[in-house]
This record gives sequence, C-alpha cells and structure tokens, in this order.
Amino acid sequence: MSVSGTDGPSPAGGPLEGAVVAVAGAGGPAGHAVLLRLAEAGATVLAADADPLRLAEGVDAARFAHGGATVIGDTVDLLDPAAARRWAERAEREFGRVDGLVHLVGGWRGSASFAETDLADWDVLHDLLVRTVQHTSLAFAGPLERSGDGRYILISAAGAARPTAGNAAYAAAKAAAEAWTLALADAFRRAGRRAGGEAGPPAAATVLVVKALLHDALRAEKPDATFAGFTDVRDLAEEVRALWDRPAAEVNGRRVSLVPES
Repeated sequence: MSVSGTDGPSPAGGPLEGAVVAVAGAGGPAGHAVLLRLAEAGATVLAADADPLRLAEGVDAARFAHGGATVIGDTVDLLDPAAARRWAERAEREFGRVDGLVHLVGGWRGSASFAETDLADWDVLHDLLVRTVQHTSLAFAGPLERSGDGRYILISAAGAARPTAGNAAYAAAKAAAEAWTLALADAFRRAGRRAGGEAGPPAAATVLVVKALLHDALRAEKPDATFAGFTDVRDLAEEVRALWDRPAAEVNGRRVSLVPES
C-alpha cells in the first residue's frame, strides 16, 4: 500500500472535496481515468486491482497530475469476500468514512455462435463480473450507508439488455451484476424509509451503461476506426464524478445509458 500527500494546489471545492472513494478494478484504462478525475475533484482515492503493476501506473499518474491529492493503491483479491471486507473496514477505520465505491472490474469472453458457447467462459465471467460485485457491495454497503451520501457505481454493458448469440455468457453475467446492484439500491431505499424518509436514501446504487470503452491506446492501435457508440474513458470518469452532483434519491436505482446517440 502506498500513499501520496505531497504539497500542491487544492482542487476547487465541490461535493467530492474531502470525500473518500474506493475504485475496484482501477488498473485498466477506465480505472486510470476515474482515478484522475476523482483526484482532481478533491477526493481521497482508494484504488484496488489484482494487477499491482497496472495499479501502480494509474496511482502514480493520478498523483503526478494532481500533486495535492491523496491516492492509495492496494492489491486486493476481490474474489475473496474476506479480503473485500478487510479493504472496506480498513478504509473506514483509517479515513473515518467511505463515500463511494466505483466498480470497474471487467472481462470479456465470447463465441462465434450460440451453439459454440463454452461454459468455461461462464465460469470465468461469473467470477469477474458477478462475484466481485457481490463481494464489494456486501463489504461496502454499511460504510456507504453510514457516510450519509454514499454512491455504489457499477459500470455495465448495453449487451446486458440486448444479448447477442455469441455473447450469452457475458450478457448474462452483466445482467446478473445489474440485478444485484439494483437490489442494493432497494436496500438503500428501505434504509431511508426506516430513518423517516424525509431525507431520502442515505446512499445510492447506480448502473452506468456503455457499449464499449474507448481510450488512447485503442485509438493508436486502430487509427482509422470510427468506434461508433463507444464511450471515451474520460467521459465515463466525468459521469462517475457527476453522480455526486445530484441527491442520492435522484440517482438511486437508475440505469443510465452513456452510449452516444448515432
């Protein structure tokens, strides 16, 4: 685990100024973009990934870009529910609060046709796309509720609602992850009612939907491609940040499409 606390300009005040936000699956291009945007917004960012090298790249980039930010990298096996709980407990204990969990753990496997689907792909995707959501949501639900304005944010895929023949395992796993996240949203809604309901839910669970994600390395790899319908990782990061601009009641239980209109 490593921490940054170098001197530098403080970001402008906003809803994330001083907030503590965890990012699961922070080692990929989307994770790197989210770390940068959250650090820029003034949050303390707790980044986790199973790949320490990719994680360190993202953490270092966020620190370098925003010298006054606190960005922490921790290698966490999110397939281990006990490890996920320890991560959440340590975050709340050390920082006194957890205001967000952004779930970016991903993976893809597919086939040429439905008949050629390999159920071994389902086993892999079930772990990556469903089990990790279960473990992080169960670990962070309590801290997010206690924060008073927490956010659980799942990045999902348009294919969950429109599965294709060769993407049966992937679409089914994404759909399951969405259902689980919306069940968490209902738990937050019920918690708000138990508390009297006047202030709405104490946290929100939201699903952000993309067709596919676009980043600079992909552009360089395919300079002539149009990437129709893709969402740039920087735009995704801004949408993540913006979920704190509105009350929890307005974003709780929502499935928000980020697929650009053609």
